Amino acid sequence: MNVRHPDIERLERRMGYTFRDHQLLRTALTHTSYAHQFGVESYERLEFLGDAILGFIIAQELYLDKKFPEGMSTRIRAALVCEDTLAELSAQIGIDEFALIGTGAENCGERHRKSIMADMFEAHVAAMYLDAGLEQTRGYVLKVYGDRIKNMITEGHFIDHDYKSRLQEKIQGKDRNVTYEVINEVGPVHDCVFTVAAAIEGKYIGTGVSNSKKKAQQLAARAAMEKIKRIEEELYDRGENPDSENILRELIGGGEQS
Repeated sequence: MNVRHPDIERLERRMGYTFRDHQLLRTALTHTSYAHQFGVESYERLEFLGDAILGFIIAQELYLDKKFPEGMSTRIRAALVCEDTLAELSAQIGIDEFALIGTGAENCGERHRKSIMADMFEAHVAAMYLDAGLEQTRGYVLKVYGDRIKNMITEGHFIDHDYKSRLQEKIQGKDRNVTYEVINEVGPVHDCVFTVAAAIEGKYIGTGVSNSKKKAQQLAARAAMEKIKRIEEELYDRGENPDSENILRELIGGGEQS
């Protein structure tokens, strides 16, 4: 028999959906600090699944609209599923009210941290997908997003802070992929700071530090883009063509081996 959180029913009413397996939703609300404190499963596996499901639903909407080329659609999708947007949607539903947070993390104010709220939003989407299937989850996600998707499609109102996509676009012509690696973790599980490196062919080209892995990846990509800009300027100064081949030669040649 599933143990139900006292407020699960209230969250379900806000969502407009009643779970058959209430433990799925409870797990989606369980922070790692609470999981370690009480020996239960955290939301991390659901977050992983929810990230993919949410990305697919948004990508499908942009594909069906047919307005933007692939590169622009990628950036709009990134803006719609970025940490800031997901944290806002999480606050809109009030997920922070229902989150299960360990004592130490609660005392440190983790309940309202944006990265945690964004993660729980993805996790609760995955919980609904496992309980109800894709179509019902798609309807729910589009309802929660409201006019956000339409406004970005019709007006293009978004801030292009998706450095990962921009970096990949910059180098994709040479069939090289950027990978991201956590190279350092400092602090307790509920307040960990991650150092992430962006790499091409095993060479580090930028690093980022944040208490969110996703934000650290974006910061690493931004650092790489800033390095590319400097390389372009240096190539101009030397009278060389700042094409992708020369940029990659300088970028990889000057990178730190992973």
